[in-house]
Amino acid sequence: MNLDPRRTVFVILSFEGPDVYSQAGGLGVRVKGLSRGLAELGFDTYLYFCGDPDLPASEDHLAGRLHYRRWGQWISAQHRGGVYDGEEGKIRDWNSSLPASLIDGVIAPAVGDGKNVVVMGEEWHTSWSMNLISDALYRRGLRNRVVMLWNANNTFGFHRIEWGPLVYASTITTVSRYMKFKLWDWGLNPMVIPNGIPRASIRDADPAQVEALRQAAAADHFCFKIGRFDPDKRWLTAVSAAAYLKRRGRKVKLLVRGGREPHGTEVINHAQHQGLIAVHANAPADATGLAALLREHREAELFNLTSFVSDDLLSLVYAACDAVLANSGHEPFGLVGLEVMAAGGLAVTGSTGEDYAEPYRNALVLETDDPVELVTELTLLKERPRLVESIRKHGRATAREYAWDKVIELLLLRIEYAAAQQAVQVPAPEAAVRKPVARSAKTARA
Repeated sequence: MNLDPRRTVFVILSFEGPDVYSQAGGLGVRVKGLSRGLAELGFDTYLYFCGDPDLPASEDHLAGRLHYRRWGQWISAQHRGGVYDGEEGKIRDWNSSLPASLIDGVIAPAVGDGKNVVVMGEEWHTSWSMNLISDALYRRGLRNRVVMLWNANNTFGFHRIEWGPLVYASTITTVSRYMKFKLWDWGLNPMVIPNGIPRASIRDADPAQVEALRQAAAADHFCFKIGRFDPDKRWLTAVSAAAYLKRRGRKVKLLVRGGREPHGTEVINHAQHQGLIAVHANAPADATGLAALLREHREAELFNLTSFVSDDLLSLVYAACDAVLANSGHEPFGLVGLEVMAAGGLAVTGSTGEDYAEPYRNALVLETDDPVELVTELTLLKERPRLVESIRKHGRATAREYAWDKVIELLLLRIEYAAAQQAVQVPAPEAAVRKPVARSAKTARA
């Protein structure tokens, strides 16, 4: 299959997306970067997601090559708590309304123009719609022009997936060797296609702003942790380590940004019981605001940021902190670790899906959930400045290898196999540059 951008249309189906309303974890970041990366390489790309109800249902970007399609906005308008608020109703609406609209509005016209279509479904929410789309394409005689991939970013919802029909309809992919082994437990053997990061995110932070944050923190250990408030993220380990350092006479500043999950209450209570002084505040708009917050609450050791943190501010925080604690016990890929490396920061990861992390070369990699191990590693950073410099340098090099344009090169090669597996036909080259001439009924019967 020739995946020439002039002859190929990509469709990505994902509940999460680029809107603040639509982001609950790494999936929203993934599909935002992947769709933009494909469009920047010249592919006509459609991203269907459960978007902000107050934004346009259809929106085009990048000279008309990137198409956002916000789905189920009438339900989202009644559920303002984010993409997974009203989840079951959104799934039903997605399954009942999206397949026919996608085929009529995107797939059939693309095939009529002599193009092939690649449909990529993300996570368990889209599994039923992948089956419905495949069945409808068979009925309309279009299935042999469409490659279908379904990607597992996590194990969420696996118990609800109808695996037999999904495997029949799609080629299964996932984001790390760790997740590949998880899928083995379900009798599946997926292809691994890693996540990526925007190449534009690989940049040096403003040194003046970085220094201003460090001065405002005025700490022996200045750390940051971001992610869902979920026990798998090992929040309690991070908080316990901060408290341990405080008891050893070290000055600690731990910035955290979690979600709305109930575990967040347990995390904050645990921090306070461990003797940490906690402050809750909306995330400032920029580094100046964050520095002011740190100076205003000099006595605090834990800063719980309770609102969305912009990408620009995240990048500065990653660079300014001594370490970013991405120390999960179950991490299917570990996108935060790569984002930290891209910003010139130092990531502390777990040892599950972070295939890119190499201990003491480009990251610190924890083997246990013991806070003492984390304390030991953070202490090592203060004692070995040359090691810190080397880890940050190699982390930046690793980030370049995972830029979306490089990851998409691998994706395109994997699609070649999926196309062969699904017996997808490729039109003759001339069909892709000249729209077929409609034949009369008389000619068609001849």
